[in-house]
Amino acid sequence: MQKFLKVFGIALVMGMVCVSVLGSVAGAEKVLRITDSEDPQTADCQMTTSMYTIPLNVFDRLVEAVTVGPAQSELVPGLAERWEISADGKVYTFYLRKGVLFHNGEELTAEDVVYTFDRMLNPATKALNTDILDFVVGAQERLDGKADSTSGLQALDDYTVQITLREPYAPFIAIMASPQASIFNKTFTEAVGDQFGLSPETTCGTGPFMLKEYVLNDYQTLTANEKYYRGRPKLDKVIIRVIADAETMRLLFESDEIDLFDCDFAISQLPYFFESEKWKDQIRSGPRVGIYYYSMNQRIKPFDDVRVRKAFQMAIDRQKILDSRFYGKGALENGVMPRGLLCYNPQQEPIEYNPQKAKALLAEAGYPDGVDMTIVQVSTWSSKWVDINEIVQSMAKEAGFNITIQQMDESAYYDTRRSGNVGSYVQVWSADFNDPDNFFYTFFAERGTVTRSYNNMNPEMFAALDRARAITDPAERCELYKELERVIVHEDAAWVPLFSVDHVYVVQPRVKNFVVPWNGWSSMSYYEMEVE
Repeated sequence: MQKFLKVFGIALVMGMVCVSVLGSVAGAEKVLRITDSEDPQTADCQMTTSMYTIPLNVFDRLVEAVTVGPAQSELVPGLAERWEISADGKVYTFYLRKGVLFHNGEELTAEDVVYTFDRMLNPATKALNTDILDFVVGAQERLDGKADSTSGLQALDDYTVQITLREPYAPFIAIMASPQASIFNKTFTEAVGDQFGLSPETTCGTGPFMLKEYVLNDYQTLTANEKYYRGRPKLDKVIIRVIADAETMRLLFESDEIDLFDCDFAISQLPYFFESEKWKDQIRSGPRVGIYYYSMNQRIKPFDDVRVRKAFQMAIDRQKILDSRFYGKGALENGVMPRGLLCYNPQQEPIEYNPQKAKALLAEAGYPDGVDMTIVQVSTWSSKWVDINEIVQSMAKEAGFNITIQQMDESAYYDTRRSGNVGSYVQVWSADFNDPDNFFYTFFAERGTVTRSYNNMNPEMFAALDRARAITDPAERCELYKELERVIVHEDAAWVPLFSVDHVYVVQPRVKNFVVPWNGWSSMSYYEMEVE
């Protein structure tokens, strides 16, 4: 979710056509007013890692993940009306819908799809999400600048795209539904160059809304796409205001100036709304498919000893943190896979809070007087991380952990973590796509375990994770992930799961068809929503 600059680039005239070609709505407007806690920085989904409200509404994907229930999703055809997978699981053929129009009036073709993914892999783009295409034949050569195109991306004709993988990769269709896989218009995007996504004039997709206005650190306006292939949205406009202060956001909501109150941006307001006679019936919530966790670096003593790692797991009263910091709105997690994720195992053995057992384990490991450890936190990040670390610093002392909290600036933190040298940190990981690979491979594959500063150097785990990616039988694959989860959390004690939280919204009565997205994100599509 990187910075969104107001730029009037080389393609001003072309951009104006892109925004205005589909016209405006006459009569009384149906406007949804929402907020975000910070400026989105760009509409280019290849240049952001978390703020996807604009990409999810201005662009479309070959496949879409739709919400079918709390923390439940289903993959359905998007820009591709159907697809085929070869018997060996390596070749994916997507058949595009005919007549889908970009906002500038051009029809979607296979060349646009090939261009979009090749642009992501082009080293000149400096894209942030290239890992979603890791398995494509020729991807690494393109990233390394050794090829002028990606050999595994082919337009067979105007409406047929073929993507060839190096080896079978079970989550590939799910990845195609992630916001990072949004499709761009080749002609338009090439014309605006590196200004793409930085202003209404340089942003063009096929989605249900068009980016109409942008005022830096103030608001963005989306307007309805009259020629959207699924039918015009019921909303005429979506206005997204940037409001950082929780109290200000609540006052605006109560004065009927915004329609959705996103408690993820204002956790401190949860008690007020749950206790309010006026608003408690307007609360909508759903699980965030994500997990708060602590890391432990096995490269750094004393966490090279599994007994110390198990002791740290037992030294944290996770329920106390959930209750005090998140008002109990969530659930304890005992594995790598949070509730709502494909293959989630609710029967995973619970991790007990037991400081006395933890202290005994430290003594058994040769630390009868306790151990010193350092938790790193980024100085400019949200105060919730400070709160969590200070709670853990206090409670873990009883178990024998003498914790120092080290402040670090963001760039130094990422550099140190990537090199595998951060001692411990607390963070949250939310699902980009509904598959265990998004969690296991991120933290426990051979590269990820170093770059995330876990250093859980287990060759058998590396091999098993590679094998899991290629298994096509869903039941077999889930059983393997459940076993790997048991090994990681309970046998190796390589991961300290804390909890998942409920994403809570308060909704004005005039808003209809609001559904918390399956993954519990703040970023969501507003296509189905209505206002009275």
